[in-house]
Amino acid sequence: MAEWLVEEGIGEHRAIRLENGQIAAAKLDWPGRLAAGQVIEVKLVQRSAGSARGMAQTDGGQDILLDRLPRDASEGASMRVAITRSAIAERGRLKRAQGRPTEESLRPAPTLAERLRDEGHSVETVRSFPEGDWDALFADAWSGAVDFAGGSLLFADTPAMTLIDIDGDARDLSLAAIPAIASALRRFDMGGVVGIDFPTPEGKPARQAIDRALADALADWPHERTAINGFGFVQLVARLTGPSLLQRIGRARIGAAARILLRRAERLEGAGATLITCHPAIKAKLKPEWLAELARRTGREVRVQTAPALAIEAGHAQLVER
Repeated sequence: MAEWLVEEGIGEHRAIRLENGQIAAAKLDWPGRLAAGQVIEVKLVQRSAGSARGMAQTDGGQDILLDRLPRDASEGASMRVAITRSAIAERGRLKRAQGRPTEESLRPAPTLAERLRDEGHSVETVRSFPEGDWDALFADAWSGAVDFAGGSLLFADTPAMTLIDIDGDARDLSLAAIPAIASALRRFDMGGVVGIDFPTPEGKPARQAIDRALADALADWPHERTAINGFGFVQLVARLTGPSLLQRIGRARIGAAARILLRRAERLEGAGATLITCHPAIKAKLKPEWLAELARRTGREVRVQTAPALAIEAGHAQLVER
């Protein structure tokens, strides 16, 4: 089996890496946005005198923060830019995409499968993942909570960092939580700054035991980290090229719910028409081209009906008579 499996779904691409039949790592991409690896022409619209930083704008009006600007680059100049990080939504604002000047040829945003191959991974594009696995991962990211034996991890997405709080009654709760933390970092494709709030350790030996266990669990996850402090707080820093699953799903819940609903509709098997039942906000998010693609992929008529009493995430799809 390939190291990574990729589903090129409607409105989103998904990738998973399986170990022992379980999702060990995952990635999620929503095509159509500026993405790391893309090379485009932009106009420099803002630069402070003497600074190597500035802001550019695409023909479509999207802003890009730039660094490593050459000394002779002036406002109004056109330039070629390689995107290094896609835009990331936050509460009340949008972190702009980032890039830097380049001499490379123009290149569209790479697909998720292409990015994985460029990183040296083996990739297989499949029609669908094993039943249930992605839905369970989506549910964890939607709730922002992951259970483990004797406790749970609670994730809070803030502008400064993603915080992980540990709750439970397991003996040696901090040590019991570490395998779940290491798994969640990979399964949610997390990067940037991550803060972990362990229960306050009692004394230096307890802190050292947590540090050693965390180092072992994250040995193959590229990052830097602080030592645990006296209050049980650890900070991790990892490369960030785009939103994690937590950020994609948590910051755009209607869009995420619409896409997972299309996935469920596409996986239906049998004859008849596809009937999608969802909250009105979800129906408004279902683009005509997405519904047309669903009809093309399944060979079935697609109907959508609304149910205002349904929760945003509770939409469903079924086959009905034509």
